[in-house]
Amino acid sequence: MSGHSKWANIKHRKGLVDAKKGIVFTKLARELIVATRQGGGGDPTANYRLRLAIDKARQSNMPHENIDRAIKKGLGTGEGASLEETTYEGYAPGGAAILLHALTDNRNRTASEVRTVFTRSGGSLGELGSVTWVFENKAVVTVEGLGPEQAEELALAVIDAGADDFRVEDGMLEVVGPPTALDIMQETMRESGAKITKAELAMVPKTTISLDEDHALQTLRLLDKLDDLEDVSQVFTNADFPDVALEKYRQE
Repeated sequence: MSGHSKWANIKHRKGLVDAKKGIVFTKLARELIVATRQGGGGDPTANYRLRLAIDKARQSNMPHENIDRAIKKGLGTGEGASLEETTYEGYAPGGAAILLHALTDNRNRTASEVRTVFTRSGGSLGELGSVTWVFENKAVVTVEGLGPEQAEELALAVIDAGADDFRVEDGMLEVVGPPTALDIMQETMRESGAKITKAELAMVPKTTISLDEDHALQTLRLLDKLDDLEDVSQVFTNADFPDVALEKYRQE
């Protein structure tokens, strides 16, 4: 798996403490609001972006009433009306690229918070376009609890259905494909009875940068701090972390 995937999956496995779950639900609500407003309304069958946002909310166990409330806000003109999307790019300690998306009602506040995290964590905020070229938009679906043979069989089935590539590690299968293949990838996995842990459109690195242990741990902590910012919706990196650093990170 890519370094970003390993970080994201370990963070997911750690679980969410109650304080952070509130932040997660706030981020999900913002995505639902923007998806409803910009994607074409509150019908997920006609609004693909909203359907993805709803799936993501359900994967995070967001209550149904919270989802409905956010969609209604997206259909109205009240709270959330000023939310806009923005992108930030930068570098982690050791030179790995970091790309993050944000949904904010105050660009100046968000830019200041992001810059502060980068600076205090030993990284640097870059110019627009400085690292975007490192990534490409892909559909990514992850399932857990598979044996080696089951994972390989499922991976081949999803490849036949339109996926480009797959990775297997510690009972976890990650399948990557073009954005248009996300639905068929999920459908193929569901038909097999596999438990989908995560399904999303993500910025996947074309190339990775290997980090030593010290820089890897600094980068992992930087990614966590960025991901914990309320305005930040997604964080991506092309860092490749050594196993020893990932194990220490798991235990933190």
